[in-house]
Amino acid sequence: MSALAFTVMALVLSGPVPAMLARATWTTRAPRASIVLWQAIALAAVLSAFSAGIAIASRLFAPGPDGRPTATITSEIAVLGWPLWIAYVAVFALTLVIGVRLIVAVIEVAIATRRRRAHHRMVVDLVGKSQKSGLRILDVDQPLAYCLPGVRSRVVVSEGTLTTLADNEVAAILSHERAHLRARHDLVLEMFTAVHAAFPRFVRSASALDAVRLLIEMLADDAAVRIAGPTPLARALVACAAGRTPSGALAAGGPTTVLRVRRLGGQGNSLVLAGAAYLAAAAVLFVPTIAVAVPWLTELHRLFTA
Repeated sequence: MSALAFTVMALVLSGPVPAMLARATWTTRAPRASIVLWQAIALAAVLSAFSAGIAIASRLFAPGPDGRPTATITSEIAVLGWPLWIAYVAVFALTLVIGVRLIVAVIEVAIATRRRRAHHRMVVDLVGKSQKSGLRILDVDQPLAYCLPGVRSRVVVSEGTLTTLADNEVAAILSHERAHLRARHDLVLEMFTAVHAAFPRFVRSASALDAVRLLIEMLADDAAVRIAGPTPLARALVACAAGRTPSGALAAGGPTTVLRVRRLGGQGNSLVLAGAAYLAAAAVLFVPTIAVAVPWLTELHRLFTA
């Protein structure tokens, strides 16, 4: 029953739950808490998948005639029978495959993203005008603004941004990009990208990655609003909306600009919604642990101490 419960939780938390949460509109009024909730769901899905495999594997140690857990392959097969033993081993092997895929995905995403950023950082340093605080100015007429996160971070704007936008709008757009760098939003995106790549296509949901991207931009918007106010930021976002962004960068503009500008003119963030999201995140992590994992671990303890 524990293995079945873990399996159901893994499937639900990696598919239907992300799809439902991605359609929710309240998350835009509590972006930070919503990201925490998304992280809790992703972590719970991964832990549930691993726990399902381990719970299946623990069935290989079924009690033998003496009441003690079986300790050899032959004794396991004698107790379980060939069909059940093969099924348990296959599920455990699948769990190991998912674990390896997750590790490989984390490494691949990290290496590929940093390689692209390093290459673009080198190009920006060569062709851009250097300013203080890691700011680079490109000789481009179209307004654009983005940042390259990392140890050697850069904020990149175009000449078009500086000539088109007013001073308070430039301050807003720079505050937006520096908020990305300060909070290391890129690491959050890397985690969700790796989890998305690790899970099989038939259970994973792309909505999680898209929703987190939007919420991260909203978090940076909130930081810019505290510096320059909503109106200058909204104007700056509209001006930079069509700017092209290199892969691996975090841009101020993009396809979500209209939604974010509307949010700046709507209701502010809600402490009540944020509190509810934090409670939901805690529940997603701890309720399954108490309801399923603890009884399962207790049963394992009884088996091995018999």
